This record gives sequence, C-alpha cells and structure tokens, in this order.
Amino acid sequence: MNSLYSDAEADALAARFPSVSRDVALRVYTSRLIGQQPTLVMHGGGNTSVKGSHRLISGETVEAIFVKGSGWNLDSIEPPGLPGLDLAYLRKLRALDRLSDHDMVNELRSHMFDASGPTPSVETLLHAFLPHKFVDHSHSDAILALTNRQNGEGLVREIFGARVGIVPYIMPGFALAKACAEAYERRPEVEGLVLLKHGFFTFGDSARESYERHIALVTLAEQWLASREGRTLSVSFSSPRPPAELAASAAVLLRGLLAEATGDQDAPYRRMVLEWRATPEIMAYVNSGELQELAQTTPLTPDHVIRTKPLPCVVADPDFEDSALAQQLEDEITDYRTRYNRYFEANIEAKKVSRTRLDDFPRVVLIPGAGMFCWGPTKKDALIAADLYEHTIRVKTQVFATSAYEALSLEDLFDMEYWPLEQAKLGKTREKPLARQVAVVTGAAGAIGSAVAARLMEEGCHVVLSDYNAESLGRVCDDLGKRFGKDARRGVVCDVTDEQSVAELFAETARLYGGCDIVIPNAGIALSRPLDQLTAEEYERVQRVNGLGCFLVMREGARLLKRQGTGGHIIIIGSKNVAAPGAEFAAYSASKAAAHQLGKVAALELAKEGIRVNVLAPDAVFGDEKNPSGLWSEVGPSRAKAHGIDPSRLEDHYRERNLLKARVTGRHVGNAVVFLATNQTPTTGAVLPIDGGHAQTFSR
Repeated sequence: MNSLYSDAEADALAARFPSVSRDVALRVYTSRLIGQQPTLVMHGGGNTSVKGSHRLISGETVEAIFVKGSGWNLDSIEPPGLPGLDLAYLRKLRALDRLSDHDMVNELRSHMFDASGPTPSVETLLHAFLPHKFVDHSHSDAILALTNRQNGEGLVREIFGARVGIVPYIMPGFALAKACAEAYERRPEVEGLVLLKHGFFTFGDSARESYERHIALVTLAEQWLASREGRTLSVSFSSPRPPAELAASAAVLLRGLLAEATGDQDAPYRRMVLEWRATPEIMAYVNSGELQELAQTTPLTPDHVIRTKPLPCVVADPDFEDSALAQQLEDEITDYRTRYNRYFEANIEAKKVSRTRLDDFPRVVLIPGAGMFCWGPTKKDALIAADLYEHTIRVKTQVFATSAYEALSLEDLFDMEYWPLEQAKLGKTREKPLARQVAVVTGAAGAIGSAVAARLMEEGCHVVLSDYNAESLGRVCDDLGKRFGKDARRGVVCDVTDEQSVAELFAETARLYGGCDIVIPNAGIALSRPLDQLTAEEYERVQRVNGLGCFLVMREGARLLKRQGTGGHIIIIGSKNVAAPGAEFAAYSASKAAAHQLGKVAALELAKEGIRVNVLAPDAVFGDEKNPSGLWSEVGPSRAKAHGIDPSRLEDHYRERNLLKARVTGRHVGNAVVFLATNQTPTTGAVLPIDGGHAQTFSR
C-alpha cells in the first residue's frame, strides 16, 4: 500500500474550506485518503480526529477535539462531519472508574459546541485520551488477517516489534478508551496501537505523519502475508450451469423464505432486498471443501455483526432441481432461524439482561454453484452487507493459507449485536409505505412509465425500469437516480414481444433485487388509422406490443410472484378507449381490450395466491417537456385530424371534453398505482378510470 498524500491536493482541499482551520481541513483530506481505500475501512467503519481550539460565543478560546460523527463516511467526509467537543472536559472523564454507554453518549452530546451536529463516534473518548494531535483508526484487512488467527498477538509482536502497542479485545466505549490510553503510556514511543480482533490506530503531530504511519504499518502486514505460501482452497462443488442462471432461481425462493409475516392483511409481509455476487474469489470460497469450516467462524470485527449477523446461512450441496431446491432452502432457513433463537436465548440467560430480539433471518446466504446472496431492508443495506462479507471471504482465505482463523466468540458478538446503543435505535425510523418492495415497470422511459416509477420510488419502492429504447431508458434512470438514489433503481432493456427477453427481464430482476412484488405492464404503442385503411401488418404490430407484450409480462411476473410465495400486485396500464373507443383507433382499442380481459382472468386465477390484479384506464397522458409521450408524438397529428381540430389544440381538446376539465398526468397514474400497491382497499379484478370523468366510462 502506497501513500497517496499530495501537498498540492492537500492545499487545494484546504482552500475549499476556508471557514475552518487548516488542521481541520487537512483532517478532512487524510480522512478521505483512508476512506477511499476499501481494504482499510468500509461503509462508515473507522474514525479520525484532530485536536485544536474553538472560540466560544463568550470570546473564550478552549481546547477542542474534532472527531468523525455518526452518519458520515470517511471517503466523502466534510468539516460538518467532524463535530467539535470540549477536549478539556472529556479528558477529565478518564478519572472515573466506570461510565455507562448511555452516560458516555450523554456526556459527548452535552459537550458539543454545536448541539445540532452529528453524534460523535462512540470511540471519541479513545481519541481524546490519546495526547496526539491527529489520530487515525481503521479496520485494515491486512491487520485483521494477522490478529484473527491462532497466536495472532505473537505474530503482531514479531512483525511490528516496538512500533506498536497491543490492546486485547474490549467492547468500544469508556473501558476501551482507558485501556488504549494506558497501553500508549506504557510505551509512549509507539507509532500505533493494534486492537486485537477489532482494528488499528495510528497517531502523529501532523495529518501526514499519522496517515503515513498508518500506511507504512499496514504495508508491513501486507508484505508478511504476501511472502507466505500456504494452502489454497480445495474444490468440492461444480455445476454445469452458470451461477447467474442458478442465482435467478434461488433468489426468488430465498426472498419468499426471508419475508416476515406480519399478520396484517393489508401489509402481510416485511420483505428484504438482495445483493447477489459471484466473483471468482467468492465462487472459489462457496465451492470449496472448506466452506463449512470457514463460514461457521465469526466476522472480522465486532461491528460487522450489525450488518451481517454473527454467522451466514450455508446451503451445503444444493440440488438445483426447482422443487428439490425449494425444500432444501426452506430447511436451511428454518434451521438457521432455530439456531439464531437459541443463540439469543442462551446469551440472554447467561448475561442476565433484557433485550428486544432482532429478526432471526440471515443476512448472508452462501450457495455453492450460485454465489453469495446478501440481504437487507434496502438495496443499500444489502450492498453494505455484501461488501463486508466479500472482505470477510478475502481475509479468511488469507488466514487459511497459513493458519487457523480465530475471531470473537458468539458471546462477544452478542454484546455488540444487542448493544444498548443499537437497541435504542429500534423503532425510531418509520418506513415508507412501499419500503422493502420491488416493482417492475415496462415502457418505463415513456411519460406514464417514468412517472409511475417516480411515484413508487417516492414511497420507498425499489424499481426495475424496462424499455426497448436503451438511450431513453438510460436518461430516465439517471434522472431518477439523482432524485431518489442510485441503489433504488436499475434499468433493463427488454422487448416485451419476445418471450426470452421478458423471461430474462424477470431473471435479472431476481438477480438485482431478489424478486419483485409489483408488476406493471405498461409498454405500448399506438396507431391511428381508419379501419378500411388499416393493414394486417399494422394491426398485428399493435397487438404484439400491447396485447402479446402485456400477456408475456403478466405471465412471467405471475410465475415469479407464485414462486416467491408472498402475494403481490399486477397493475395493468390499460386505456379509457376500452370503455369509450374513438374512431380511427381500432388497433389500439382492440389491443387494450385484450389487456383488460387478461387482467380480469388473471384476477380470477391468482387471487388464491394472494396476488391482486387490477387495471388502470387513463385517458390522454401527454407527458411534459422533460419527458413527452412518445405515443402522442406519433399519433397526435392523426388523432387531431380525426377530431377535426388543429394539432396544437389536441391536449386542450382532451382536457375540455372530460367532466372535471382536468389535465390527466403520468403522476395521476402513479398515484393510482401507489393506491393499489399499498392495499388501501381489498380490491382485485377492477378497472379504475383516470380520465377526468366520461359518462361513457361509467360502470354499468
């Protein structure tokens, strides 16, 4: 590992933040250098600090410490992510014999200079009790590969000699802060502290010194690991089918098994979202004869347990025949949940504590042949779990080469997983109505599809946007990613008239998110032509997209929903033209009538599976300047001619002819989708007009 420190870059960044001291600006700079190295820290792990001064409103200048705050990542931190605290007061706390976590957090928050700032790191006192101006803390893979093994402490002494102090594992908090300060004071010449089975600290009088000490010492660990030749993982499982194909099958079954039944008919499940990976390194691990041995050891660091649970679920020797795999996965998940609850009850009893039990579902499922399946309430959570476990695989494989992996005990991990500071967070975040759910929207680049996707995402849904036009789809995906976050949407190009393309759309949805809950057949084209001038080819083309395309999307969506086993929705974007057709619109009206009828039949067939099927019947959605309707761009002139009006007045014509004189928008359609998808009423087999009111469309 090489130092990335650049005087020019440091100066440039300092110039960007003229309102803070140069020391704080340099603290931001080297924090980012550390945070941008995934082998050092990931997803909020690690923390940094700098000591300086702060001028109070009274005019008095006091000693201060600026330390990473909760919610900020080192790779993108800015000065507000380093809340300032009264350093002199914090150092007085060292005289205490003990300080509970609750009281520690209260002392930290009550001695911040800005009460609105982020909560300081739980390791703030550790930073404060060390005398150095700059302190850096990481969870270096290389350091953990030394400490998480038999005789890890002896190996650290052998490699680093007098350059580091060693601190045995202690839970983060007051006791660890005191232990680290004492370890430094016993050997004040050290450049850093190795916290066994936890992480690594370095310090210095300048940002550069602390950072480059960190890099130099981690490099020693990397060089030792690279110099050792040892065992490699054996291969015990192989499959003639590619991991992507197997993953698409397994993911849907897993997602159904990992859905927690709520007992509420209007919100029957709390689901999870997937991040699937099958890199060569991951496949070597899951296909190895050592999988069970290595996987049933605990995480690299205690804080990983919050994201990955203490252990993964391992599906040994999977049988990828569909019915056999379904039973095998059910057995493994049931066994995992049983073992997790035993772990919880045993620790509650042994420690004589009261804790609120977390859900008992695994966050990591390892399947030979198929790869690594990581789960969370959101795609972002699943990505974090996957990143952490991918690093776990790398370090465990490194350790296996020359030793036996050893990390924290399940008892120690319980203390972190059920830490009162973590328990205090439970129930404080209210999820959006469609949180944890996944929708597939076809024709998503158009005026209706993009608006529907946006409304779903506003309500917390993850959305797979699909369209035939790759360029337009990319533009819409980029826009929605900026508005709602890149992890909440993915784009998949699909031709809804092609069976294989539609099947692959849902297979890719399974690999991307684990499955789906809401299927929205929306892709469509229009053609305005008098009946006696309509060719068979033209008629068939409209029927293929609007009729066959709707059928194929419904069929593949229904197959996925049934395999997943947690109900769901199919919401067809139909048309007002079915109830009130217009002249010279035969192909379009007939194709939409087919879609409406498909919806009614599907509602009859799928109700027993808990799948609701409804149809929306909008009228004349023109879109806007940003995303105009391609359908109306194509047929607008001919529809204006059919109505005997100037094309420029077409949108006004449609607005003026409905009872409410309303302009129907894609957002209105999206509102109706959200209404149905959130189970506001127990409705299936219905057609909901979104047309401003037409007597011809009134139900009869």
